[in-house]
Amino acid sequence: MDKTDNREWRILVTDDEPANLQMLMQIFQQDQYSMAFATSGADALEAVEKIRPDLILLDIMMPEMDGHEVCRRLKENEKTREIPVIFVTAMNEMEDETKGFELGAVDYITKPVRGPIVRARVKNHLELIRMREELKKQNRELVEAAQLREDVERITRHDLKNPISPIIGFAELLLTEGNLSEEYRGWVNSIKEAGYSALDMINRSLDLFKMEHGVYKVRPEPTDIFQVVRKILSETQELAFQKELSVSILVNGEMPDGDVPFPVRGEELLCYSMLTNLMHNAIEASPNGKQITVSLNRDGEAGIIRLHNEGVVPEEIRDRFFGKYATCGKERGTGLGTYSAKLIAETQKGEIAMTTSEADGTTITVRLPMSDSDKNFS
Repeated sequence: MDKTDNREWRILVTDDEPANLQMLMQIFQQDQYSMAFATSGADALEAVEKIRPDLILLDIMMPEMDGHEVCRRLKENEKTREIPVIFVTAMNEMEDETKGFELGAVDYITKPVRGPIVRARVKNHLELIRMREELKKQNRELVEAAQLREDVERITRHDLKNPISPIIGFAELLLTEGNLSEEYRGWVNSIKEAGYSALDMINRSLDLFKMEHGVYKVRPEPTDIFQVVRKILSETQELAFQKELSVSILVNGEMPDGDVPFPVRGEELLCYSMLTNLMHNAIEASPNGKQITVSLNRDGEAGIIRLHNEGVVPEEIRDRFFGKYATCGKERGTGLGTYSAKLIAETQKGEIAMTTSEADGTTITVRLPMSDSDKNFS
């Protein structure tokens, strides 16, 4: 036994010749393994059930049930298929060795055996077993750590909502007082709006958490994307103005004259959150003084929303553009905007894609079911 490992390794040796068993016992006597012996294939299978060896040394040429059949049965049994088998045999043709490996053996030693070689090979395979078990343990710990992190994040989100509710409540109570000056009323309004914004961010975060785990329950309804886009353009007007950007909206390739309803099937708040993220990205990525275009088109039962700007996505993040924490060159970027947009699109039975090039700029394409495509939400 390896002195650095407190485990007592169990080895089963199977051979129909007592002299061979005696020789192998002498070879391993200094290693302090827990040794068990079988003189037939049937005895070997019975011993495996009783002692659950870590490794099996198996002769091939045995009467009634040869080593090949023993190995085949071991590998067919879910409880024993992981036990490494080393054939120790006088059969030394290439075909014999090939058949042994095809049956699932991990090694093949020919007789007459040499003690140092057998000991070294057994030690190496036991070390491989130890390493595999350590990897399995580490994987279990990683899964448990990930689950713990998710639980902590979920609890944190829940607990954050508790102190925000009274802030909003007291602000609304103060606004009912008639003796507040306009200045103080403005400050209290700012507190209330900040509280609602924080609460909305937490709710959005909770929704994204549910989307990541596939448990978000979509409540689809007809949502006018034209009105959603107009609201977003109004809210981002100042940002676009600072970069001297021209922003336009097209419906079926034409500039709309007034309101042009464009109903998709989804949740208005989700669509608003998704397109707000994408619009902010477009404004940040666009070169100063250029054009941003939002195009709405229908393609059969799908509504197509395209956001185009003349900037180019950096090559190093193109392959992971919609990945979590994918960001490049943004001082305050979290890398969650496009990731959440992808989650929201797919949660609403839609799709999202990106194309970018020096010649054509960058286009984000979102496909969502039109409002008359109820069958997409079953």
